[in-house]
Amino acid sequence: MSHSLETDSDSTTTGQLSTQPGHTDTTTPTFTVTPDLGSALSKKIEIQVPDNSLMLDLLGERDEFLRVVEDNFESKILARGNQITIEGREASQTAQVIRELILILQKGQHLEAVMVQRSITMVRENHSPSVVLTDRVVTTYRGKPVRPKTAGQKRYIDAIRKNMVTFGIGPAGTGKSWLAVACAVQALQAKEVERILLTRPAVEAGERLGYLPGDLMSKVDPYLRPLYDALQDMVGAEGLAKMLEKNTVEVAPLAFMRGRTLNDSFIILDEAQNTTPEQMKMFLTRIGFNSKVVVTGDVTQVDISGGRSGLIGTKRILSGVKGMGFVTLGSKDVVRHRIVQDIVDAYELHESKHTR
Repeated sequence: MSHSLETDSDSTTTGQLSTQPGHTDTTTPTFTVTPDLGSALSKKIEIQVPDNSLMLDLLGERDEFLRVVEDNFESKILARGNQITIEGREASQTAQVIRELILILQKGQHLEAVMVQRSITMVRENHSPSVVLTDRVVTTYRGKPVRPKTAGQKRYIDAIRKNMVTFGIGPAGTGKSWLAVACAVQALQAKEVERILLTRPAVEAGERLGYLPGDLMSKVDPYLRPLYDALQDMVGAEGLAKMLEKNTVEVAPLAFMRGRTLNDSFIILDEAQNTTPEQMKMFLTRIGFNSKVVVTGDVTQVDISGGRSGLIGTKRILSGVKGMGFVTLGSKDVVRHRIVQDIVDAYELHESKHTR
């Protein structure tokens, strides 16, 4: 159904967005807000989209993206020509989502339904999707940009960029290791560091790596496979082989860190919840000059004997140390299948009931 709009010059709010290369129409979109005289809680908002190409990308196939937005708010959306009309109790938030999606498109990205849904979540939490979803960390060897997909991931990336040591703590599927590897590859490509060092406690083997067959690489490989896979996604199998051959990428069990000083390196300690407090202290005191460290872990999955995790309590101990960053990711930052987020929520609810 078409909605008629009554514009009042005294109650009109106008905003402008700049157009980007790829959309040749230089007309700037205009946002017109008109109060609905029938209800103090309802309003109508007009958004004029700059050009036809952008409008088609915004709507999606058979208006898919607008339907996703409309289903999440108490508002009605009408698209006619290059004009979008929004009416309802949540018209302001709905319009904000539309504006953010326009900005994302103008920055050269294509929309997907999952991106629209994440944008809705961010706007509800007062974040800017056009800032979060367009931040490029690195480009893979296939030409695909690696970007944060949630506001929490954006905070994590910003913390890594800002701090010498960053702790990324959160459940499985939140991209802790993946984004750490992406930042490491970016730093290496920018010649900010000379090598990447990957380490992880080999808890399952009790650190007795001699019982496993093969050389050191073969012994550690099963434990560092997730980091290998992330690196291979970034630089390709051939690129990773060359980096390993030249020692640009080094892998080592945590037990082998003792006595070393790590300069000009990007160091990732994965699965840090399975370190002891003594191992965590030993690791953190290996940091040399011009190095950056990312420590990742999930405090709900401690496998170490006795449960004395070196990750738990680090924020309390180190919060006063300059150059430290702590980012906690949650179920909203899970970027795997939706069921993973639901599983994380279910376990958190179960644990909260049993700790009261």
